[in-house]
Amino acid sequence: MTGLTDLHQLLDPLATELSLSFAPAAQLLQSVLKENHKVLACGNGGSATQASHLAAELVVRYQTDRPSFGAIALLDSAVMTACSNDYGYARVFSRQIEGIGRPGDLLVALSTSGMSKNVLEAIATAKHRGLRTLGISGKVGLNCDVDVRIPSTHTARIQECTLLIIHLLCESLDHAST
Repeated sequence: MTGLTDLHQLLDPLATELSLSFAPAAQLLQSVLKENHKVLACGNGGSATQASHLAAELVVRYQTDRPSFGAIALLDSAVMTACSNDYGYARVFSRQIEGIGRPGDLLVALSTSGMSKNVLEAIATAKHRGLRTLGISGKVGLNCDVDVRIPSTHTARIQECTLLIIHLLCESLDHAST
């Protein structure tokens, strides 16, 4: 059960990080949604499933009934494969941001490594087009408007903590909506 021990040892450094970055992240998300802008979320592999999970929690609900929020995980398989074929995989998220992102929207970028070219390209495109950016990643960070860095380089632990952060953000929305 090394994973459980590793996760336990990560919780104190994560709490320290969240004491600095969580409130700004929650405020950014709440502000975007209060202004009726939408959330676009992206990531690769496990981070892609977490982007989808975040979008589902926002559109449907987390724990309490509240109005639906506009959120999209940038994971449509036809769009991604067409873009990969025509423009290269590095542009699969940025191309979608060009088409559906609007100033004031929020890109939530998820990357365990902080070095995924397509996620970095998405962040650059989002900033260029006037979207706000929230990054959740490992130690490297993503250079977003608000950057939540999980103090680890271990992919599984970063993914576990990312889901925790997503749920904490949704919990903060539930509390703000009541």
